[in-house]
Amino acid sequence: MQRGIPFMQLRGGSSKGLYFDAADLPRDVEQRDQVLVAALGRDPRQIDGLGGAHPLTSKVAIISPSQRADCDVDYLFVQVVVGENRVDTTPNCGNILAGVGPFAIESGMVQAGKSTTTVRVYMLNSGNRCVLEIQTPGGRVEYAGDARIDGVPGTAAPVICNYLDIAGSACGALLPTGNALDMIDGIAVTCIDNGMPVVVLRAEDLGKTGAESCEDLMADDDFRCRLEAIRLKAGPLMQLGDVTDKVVPKMSLVSPPLGGGTINTRTFIPHTCHAAIGVLGAVSVATACIQPGSIAEPMAQVAAGNPKIMSVEHPSGEFSVELVLDRDGAVQSAGLLRTARLLCRGELYV
Repeated sequence: MQRGIPFMQLRGGSSKGLYFDAADLPRDVEQRDQVLVAALGRDPRQIDGLGGAHPLTSKVAIISPSQRADCDVDYLFVQVVVGENRVDTTPNCGNILAGVGPFAIESGMVQAGKSTTTVRVYMLNSGNRCVLEIQTPGGRVEYAGDARIDGVPGTAAPVICNYLDIAGSACGALLPTGNALDMIDGIAVTCIDNGMPVVVLRAEDLGKTGAESCEDLMADDDFRCRLEAIRLKAGPLMQLGDVTDKVVPKMSLVSPPLGGGTINTRTFIPHTCHAAIGVLGAVSVATACIQPGSIAEPMAQVAAGNPKIMSVEHPSGEFSVELVLDRDGAVQSAGLLRTARLLCRGELYV
């Protein structure tokens, strides 16, 4: 017999996922993961599940009241790997995080304020915190608004995300190799983790301009094989071990800005070219732009002042990141604007 499980589906940022109360899922991790694979779909088309046959629409958030005094909810992100019957809980996901606040309020875990509601989130994947500000006029989540983010049609109410203490989220250090610049297979790279492990490479070093479409990059098999070879060697150097079956590190080709931004990017997650760029991936790339000696620093157009507004260009637009620096020039916090929308709620059956 099938089993019904309460859920909500939300668009968070430029991703879409299923959101669960942890109490409604099996406590056993292996059993829980199999339930999630079944819920999203096991085959590449995810025809027998609610996934959209793409990494950006095959995501899960598991949320529970926090055990910490400084947070309201705990959030575990789960990437269901399309067509591979498995999940990866190594990385965070900042887009799906944008929906955690609305879910926490809609589910009754957090009581809504009369105008805005602050939701303090503990990210279980990395052990870091993020403070979300949600619009709640009249004590209800407001989804309509004038905020616009690239990669999502229309406008919506803003969700302000302030990330705290995210350096070394998965790798243990901002520069996990100890260097701002490393050589892998004869290619200069910057391995960085400010919320998301990313390998930053110059597009021109791999024979690209950085202006290619995702379709053109995906059609170049020799290029993708070369990129994956670098990723596999970067994994152990970044203290991530064997990354063959992991979705990190992300690979981000960078080039001088094309549209007046700070830097231009083409990002792989890890084998598929992203139509935009992930939230925390954008934070890591933006941080690389101000890191002395990095691949990105010489080509990045960074304005003076503090905080610094960094416009990270990507195939479908740009992503603005606000970096607040301490006295030593290190990133103290990262602020981002996202949007979210509740799509449906009810029971799914596995």
